[in-house]
Amino acid sequence: MTQRRPTIGVFDSGFGGLTVLKALLELIPDAEYIYFGDTARLPYGSKSVETVARYAVEAAHYLEDHGAQLLVIACNTATALALDRITAAAHVPVVGVVEPGAEAAASVSKNKRVVVIGTEATVSSHAYQKALETRGLDAREKACPLLVPLVEEGWVEHPVTEEVARIYLGEAFADGFQDADALVLGCTHYPLLKPLLQRVAAPHVRIVDSAESTAGAVADHLEKLLPLTRAVHEERRARPRLKFFATDSVGKFRRLGARFLGHAIDDVQHVDLKE
Repeated sequence: MTQRRPTIGVFDSGFGGLTVLKALLELIPDAEYIYFGDTARLPYGSKSVETVARYAVEAAHYLEDHGAQLLVIACNTATALALDRITAAAHVPVVGVVEPGAEAAASVSKNKRVVVIGTEATVSSHAYQKALETRGLDAREKACPLLVPLVEEGWVEHPVTEEVARIYLGEAFADGFQDADALVLGCTHYPLLKPLLQRVAAPHVRIVDSAESTAGAVADHLEKLLPLTRAVHEERRARPRLKFFATDSVGKFRRLGARFLGHAIDDVQHVDLKE
């Protein structure tokens, strides 16, 4: 008898978490996925810890009610500010994006000096710095607030974006951090900028994509919690089942979301979470 596919719930404040979903689909194509984008209440970065925790817990419960057996908090801000609260409120395992990103950086950095770029809220929380220092790494965090709107504008290869990135990285790798050899992408929008960032960064810098790292952590969890039979593993031809929920315009979600996921998003359902 083959075991049914695991159902993975992915939560983000908006569209960026679709880069995590994309990485999950590449690594775990045999699962069913439910994606929840709280697009009506973004950005989370300007909100209090209490508000972010409340929103994230509501979304977690919604995903559980729709059958999620494991939750992925793809939002860096929600992970940084409220992962403990989400984990305590959930009834299924929860994986955030910070710890997998820090673990990946620790594995690739040779000199134990790492730069993290992210939003103001993620950087202000110092979640990555704490996770990296726990692993014995010296970390510098740099907020790059202009990158998210540039990505959402579709300017992932625009000269303006390259110049902005060059300025940000120049500041991040200055003042004693020129030899840092790993760059952690602490925002789920940033994987779309990987080719550009690789050109801008020094040749010795390895880019750590927390979306890919998180997908790896989820795969490890599934092996322990929901071991798939060989028959299911070999069912590679079956298309993954995807459900999308958004709290704001489904048309905008389809349009912007396709950039992050890498293919068209056809079926998005609107959700109205009451305050």
